[in-house]
Amino acid sequence: MNTSLARFLSIVFHPLLMPTLLFGILLYLAPSILGVDAFSGTLRISLLILIFIGTFGVPSLLIYYLFRSGYVRSLQLDTLDDRRLPYFLTAIVYTGLTFLFAFRMQLLSSIAPGIAILLGSITLSILLVGLISIYWQISAHSVGIGGVVGIVAGIITKFGETDLVLVLAALIMLAGMVASARLHLNAHTPSQIGAGLILGLSISMMTVFWLI
Repeated sequence: MNTSLARFLSIVFHPLLMPTLLFGILLYLAPSILGVDAFSGTLRISLLILIFIGTFGVPSLLIYYLFRSGYVRSLQLDTLDDRRLPYFLTAIVYTGLTFLFAFRMQLLSSIAPGIAILLGSITLSILLVGLISIYWQISAHSVGIGGVVGIVAGIITKFGETDLVLVLAALIMLAGMVASARLHLNAHTPSQIGAGLILGLSISMMTVFWLI
């Protein structure tokens, strides 16, 4: 893998974009799992845009502000010192978004409680990454893509959603490519990549089997 491709994969499959990827898959390929199969295309797009703004737009602006203010030295968050504050602030943003979907949007929460549950699962993953990053540089990219793989795999296993099998195969290939990209860029060690995948997979699959 060349460096340009590795950087491209790291950007396109950034951890903050994984919730949008996940909900894009579920809203359109497995809407019955979330309880949104009766929703119009316009409403699903609106939901996805709201999720994108909350999970990517707001945290990205916060991280950029921290960078411009000198609280972090690099937008890539390459060091442990740079990672801690952005991860905890992102976890706070995700907690607020989860609260919004669970308690403030009451009609949606009663029809599609799975959205808030999955957002809560993602929030927990980010919080754990932040806590681990106090001492050790676990791969957030691996946690993110591992979480998407785990949720899709869990849904296939629990609900028999065979339409997602090809999607899962593609996601597993992408997870391997993202892991290779992070290794190629010397962003993480194999153990940090493996730990990230295990963390993302375990939390997401437990969420599907126990809560969805």
